[in-house]
Order: sequence, then C-alpha cells, then structure tokens
Amino acid sequence: MSVFAPRMGGASWSAVLVGSRCRSRFAEVMGAPGDAGGAGAGPGSGPPPPPGDLRSVLITSVLNLERLEVDLFRGQHHWVPATQHLFGGQIVGQALVAAAHAVSRDEQVHSLHCYFVRTGDPKVPVLYEVERTRTGKSFSVRSVKAIQHGKPIFTCQASFQLSQGSPVKHQFTMPTVPPPEELLTQEELIQKFLQNPNVAEGYRKRLTKIQAQDVPIDIKPVNPPDIFSSEPQEPKQLFWVRARGYIGPHGMGSTGCSAGETDMKVHCCVAAYISDYAFLGTALLPHRQYRVKFMVSLDHSMWFHAPFRADHWMLYECESPWAGGCRGLVQGRLWRRDGVLAVTCAQEGVIRVEQTPTQSKL
Repeated sequence: MSVFAPRMGGASWSAVLVGSRCRSRFAEVMGAPGDAGGAGAGPGSGPPPPPGDLRSVLITSVLNLERLEVDLFRGQHHWVPATQHLFGGQIVGQALVAAAHAVSRDEQVHSLHCYFVRTGDPKVPVLYEVERTRTGKSFSVRSVKAIQHGKPIFTCQASFQLSQGSPVKHQFTMPTVPPPEELLTQEELIQKFLQNPNVAEGYRKRLTKIQAQDVPIDIKPVNPPDIFSSEPQEPKQLFWVRARGYIGPHGMGSTGCSAGETDMKVHCCVAAYISDYAFLGTALLPHRQYRVKFMVSLDHSMWFHAPFRADHWMLYECESPWAGGCRGLVQGRLWRRDGVLAVTCAQEGVIRVEQTPTQSKL
C-alpha cells in the first residue's frame, strides 16, 4: 500500500482490489546480466511478442529515473490514483532502480526493506539519494532516501549478492489454481458488476473511477469477492499479475546490456512496483462490513529468490495472518507459472474504519 494515501469508502471489493496506494513508476535501469530464461522457459511463458509491440510503460516512464549527479536521481509520476497520493509501489520500484545503479552489473538484489515516513506529493518529482553503505566480497548494501520538499518521505535498504551455488534448497508448493487464460481481468469483472442495474449509485461511481484508472498492471483475480455481500471472508486472495506491455529478455538502451542478455534488476524493480498493488487490502477481507476511513502502508519488504519475467503472468498469493491496533499485516508470494517461488513480500499498514457497518450496495 502506500505510505501515502488515505482511502475513503467501504471495505468492499474495490478497496480490497485497489488496496491503499496511489502513484507512478520506472527507470533507465542498470546493466545486469543473468538469465531470466529460468522464468521465461517455464510452462505457459509463451512466445515473444510480435515486432512493434509496445514496451511496458513501467520501463519507458515509471522506472525511468533521471540522473542528476552520482548517486542522485529524480523520478516522475505516471499514474496517480483517485486518492491523489503517490503510489507506494512506485516509490519502492524507483528506489530500487536508484540503488541498483550503485552496484556492479554482476550483483543482483536479493532483499529490500523500506519504511514510508511521510505523505508523498504527486505535484512534484521525487529525489532519490543513494548511500553506498557497504561493498563486500559477496554482499553489498545500498541505502536510499526519497525526498520531497527537503524532507525524507521514504527510506530503503537494499542488499545485493554475487551469484553463489548451494546444495541447501527448498520451497513451498505453489497453490493449484485455474490458469490466467480462464479468468476475467479486473476491467472485465468491473464491467460485469456495472451491468447489474441494482448496484447503488455511489458504489457504481467508485467502480467506474477504478475502471478509468490507467494502471500499468494486468490483474486477474482467481476468486474475486462477492461485491454484493458484506460477509466476512478468509484473509487470503490470489491474483495472476504481470506488467502491461513488453519488457523482454534484453537489456534496456543505456543499461549497457548486449542483445540476448537479461537485465534481471529491471524485472525486480517492476516486481517491486507490482507487489504493492492490492496487497494491504487482503487484511480487509474479514472486515467487509466496515467502511474504511484511512489506509496507508507503513513498511514494505521483499526477498528475491529466483529469476523471473515481470511481463509474464505470475501468481500473487496474498494472506493476512494478523490485524489489530489499527494495523494490518500482510504476506505475499509471487510464483512463476512453472511453480518456482520467485519473490516473497511482507507489509504492515495502518487501517482505520468507521465503527458502524456499511449499508448494502444494492
């Protein structure tokens, strides 16, 4: 979710789906060899797009940072949600882009830990200041501070590692779910709900607003909640997600990658952006009878386990093991289609609701 955005409205499907964020994205990222073919070669990864297919806006705009000085970058906003606050995923993704510029091309990010400390202003760019905290033989740490109006709005530490083999390996088993080809997109689901003439006008307006947002992510919920019910649900949800457009297996322009090389850092930055979308809303599923007054992210952590393609479908498994004290904790796993666990995420956020249950949406 975002540090940044108070969200009004009921703990409905729309709040769960959009979560509590708002914002933008990507960067002239860094050169990094590596083979995301491990992800791309899995079942269902599909052939490359036809010539002329549009590059993902996450690459061309959101995560495309302007270098102002050594270890100082400026990021712009592509998408600002209806709440008119910055999207937390944008800040996380752009911060990782900045950090990745400050390590060697052979080092890959394996974890990041972030805190959202002030509300972001969508009217001005964000400055990213990188500190080279430690450069070791196997691991390097980079600290990033996001700044607006002379004050930090976000802090992040990212750790990078040179590739190392080990016989110690295991992972959970990927959930069994229908493939994305059999499911409706977020836009198709909203259109289906809007066709119901009994939907309350206020809720219809909220759904229409969500439908109009230019979000650079394709989303297919596996089991979307019944929007006409306020019955509590288990705090778990599953989405197929991917970046909209084509990122591809090649390095990006100024990154210095030659044809055929995969810039794995780029896909990690895109995944950081994606991971914040609809994440905190998982904690609302058991509490759908309440209207959300305020919901923002406090922190966000990610661990990267295996190569993947962020422009290929991945299953986002989200669950909330706990909520209380006006806070909610969510955990997530991004699975490649071939069953490989690619990324693990965790986040805590503030959730404040009205004490009186909401009225029916019909």
